[in-house]
Amino acid sequence: MENQNHPQTKKRSKIWIPVVIVIFAIASAAAWIGYLAVLAPTIQTDAEYFYVHSDDSYDDVLGRIKDENIVRHYWLFERMAKAMDLSENINPGRYRLESGMNNRRFIGNLRGGYQEAVKFRFQNLRLKENFAGLLGQTFEADSAEFAQLLQDTAVATKYGFTSDNVFSMFIPNTYEIYWNTKPEEIFARFHTEYNNFWNADRKAKADALNMTTQEVSSLAAIVKGEAMHVDEMPKIAGLYINRLKRGILLQADPTVIFANNDFTIRRVLNRHLTIDNPYNTYRYKGLPPGPIMMPSIASIDAVLNYDKHDYIYMCAKDDFSGYHLFAKTMADHLVNARKFQRALDERNIKR
Repeated sequence: MENQNHPQTKKRSKIWIPVVIVIFAIASAAAWIGYLAVLAPTIQTDAEYFYVHSDDSYDDVLGRIKDENIVRHYWLFERMAKAMDLSENINPGRYRLESGMNNRRFIGNLRGGYQEAVKFRFQNLRLKENFAGLLGQTFEADSAEFAQLLQDTAVATKYGFTSDNVFSMFIPNTYEIYWNTKPEEIFARFHTEYNNFWNADRKAKADALNMTTQEVSSLAAIVKGEAMHVDEMPKIAGLYINRLKRGILLQADPTVIFANNDFTIRRVLNRHLTIDNPYNTYRYKGLPPGPIMMPSIASIDAVLNYDKHDYIYMCAKDDFSGYHLFAKTMADHLVNARKFQRALDERNIKR
């Protein structure tokens, strides 16, 4: 039997120990690098989302990931991207970035197009350009593309509207839509939601008023412009419906402000009433050609479920509470109007 304490055996042992240590160190380093490349949290930015544009190239995307310091150890991310064939499968979209996300998951999301939809909410919009601006801020397409669609008569006709009343197609609500969805597809989605909103019950109520759904929205926009409080909307709607039924000019101040295109007006004066514009309901009988602002769901339902009464006049209360005083006769209305005019004068509100 060979002697374990032989000098040559001891010498070989001394040689192998460093070799084993080196191999172990290399294996440990490789394992650590593999962990960093695949499993370790990699997101280091405070940004909530990473956007891949429809016209971005693979180099564009990797360049921004590097320049914006999205990931730790970019060189490892780049190698993982190559290993996972990201260049062949990258998808545009809006991708959520989470602190615990690793390279494999981040790259997998980009490859699979696993983006997070935008929760798009809108309300209280006055003009088409306001809506186009909001859409452009929220989605990949810019506001000019949305503005062009909103002004396009052919697009309005396609969905059963005119260029004047197409604004009524957009029902204020919260919608989940992917960031890179094309403007035409977004409009189609809004039209689908419009049809869903105008269910059989609402359509039946519009028919009972002898109004189209677009006309209901036009009246609802006036109600929305007049009312500061939702609980007063049905009463205001009832007043304007009384005027329509009797063939009386609506004489709605918000339409005059819209016709003058001056939304700084706080006090409608006689000079404002003279403008020759179809939206000026002091000069033109009936409803205006389209909504003067985007009506809310509450204002639409207020028209459809209006209060039945005999009022045909109203005036803002002189306590500036946002509520109104209603009257059945011109004499009573003038009393209310003088109270409000005095209150305006006391506060030096001249326009």
